[in-house]
Amino acid sequence: MRTRRALAPLALIACAAVASTWTAQPAPAQTEFRTAIPQAASSAASARVTKLLVFVEENHSLAQMKTGMPYTFGLAKRYGYATDYRALRHPSLPNYIAIAGGGMYGISDDGGPETHQLTGRSVFAQALRHHKTAATYADGMPGNCSLTNHGRYAVRHNPWTYFASERAACRKRDRSMAAFVTDVRSGRLPRVGMVVPNLCHDAHNCDLATADAWFRSVMGRIQRGPDWKAGRLAVVLTADEDDRSDGNDNRVLTTVIHPSQRHRVVATALTHYSLTRLYDEVAGLPYLHRAASAPSMAEAFRLPVR
Repeated sequence: MRTRRALAPLALIACAAVASTWTAQPAPAQTEFRTAIPQAASSAASARVTKLLVFVEENHSLAQMKTGMPYTFGLAKRYGYATDYRALRHPSLPNYIAIAGGGMYGISDDGGPETHQLTGRSVFAQALRHHKTAATYADGMPGNCSLTNHGRYAVRHNPWTYFASERAACRKRDRSMAAFVTDVRSGRLPRVGMVVPNLCHDAHNCDLATADAWFRSVMGRIQRGPDWKAGRLAVVLTADEDDRSDGNDNRVLTTVIHPSQRHRVVATALTHYSLTRLYDEVAGLPYLHRAASAPSMAEAFRLPVR
């Protein structure tokens, strides 16, 4: 968790222009947005979801993301979002580990993989063990499964790197945004997937408008890809935690984007463990640790996972 400070205008401009291994395209005009996401074909809307791709933003509340990310919240209203989805604690790292591991493993700080060498199983390795595909894509990461910070790549936002017993799989399948672009185009996105934006694109160091523009560009690619068009891919965007500006309720915007969703607003109390459970439900896996008792996002959103 960082101390939040207002960014000077020049700093915002510099942050928005930061170089990355994969640079967002300029946001299209509003009229183009209406045509870029056509009404889903009935076949895609009724198709069974077999792939889940999760994006995690940083340190903003539900209210902040609603107002500060107009494109993203526009998608949330068009498809579906939760009004009572809560992060689990502060600071960031325990929330990432909870999503990926179904538990926080006693972590209460943002220490690196050298400090927290977890021997449990992640949802990514769980998928591989059951002969399902898994991959993570980290924006700005200098090499596969990098265990140290580099530029705007923050290792604490890349949870697979903490599971020390899974290092070989991580080095093979925790990859760059260039690999993400290739997998989107070819229809080879994994059953269990996560995208880790860099510190600017996740709104940690830059403003929400910058994160919103980046996500808009990424979603444009996804919606032109065969996984989306076939209806087999669902995309979830959430945030690791809020910034305590709304008290300490830790409610964050969490949207489920899939053609089956039509203006759905979910009031069910959900947490990051519900997201772990959704990974398991989509990929047909046993529930991982606390995912077993978490409220089901698939049921709450009536997502066709079976």
